Amino acid sequence: MKKGRPAASSPLLSRAAGGGGRLRKIEAELQRVLAELIAREVKDPRVGNVTITGVSLCADKSVARVYFTPFVSSHPPEEVRTGLARAAGFLRGEAGRRLGLRHAPRLEFFFDDTAEKAARLTALIDRAVARDGPGHDES
Repeated sequence: MKKGRPAASSPLLSRAAGGGGRLRKIEAELQRVLAELIAREVKDPRVGNVTITGVSLCADKSVARVYFTPFVSSHPPEEVRTGLARAAGFLRGEAGRRLGLRHAPRLEFFFDDTAEKAARLTALIDRAVARDGPGHDES
């Protein structure tokens, strides 16, 4: 196999070159529809209030990685993920119908801990700044 430039059909190249416009549109619409369905249709008590923070489709649109964060949930994220996974078949079918997709992607759910990581990082920065004190010279 020749080394060098990736083929034009490479998913990385097509997305990087702006060829992922349709994919991005489907991801955004899927995120909107899933958020609505989960809020209104999913009755599993483990799920509760969930924010869908992002959806990432693979290049062939067969799998969608759905990122979520629980909003004031009494259940740990792993239980929420289990509840979402139990509802995945229903969500897949209904999202496919609402979006008019011939083949709806298989849904895989992942806890999005970005907000928690950001809060920890902010706390570390705040502690470092407080430790340096107001008399610390920046030079």
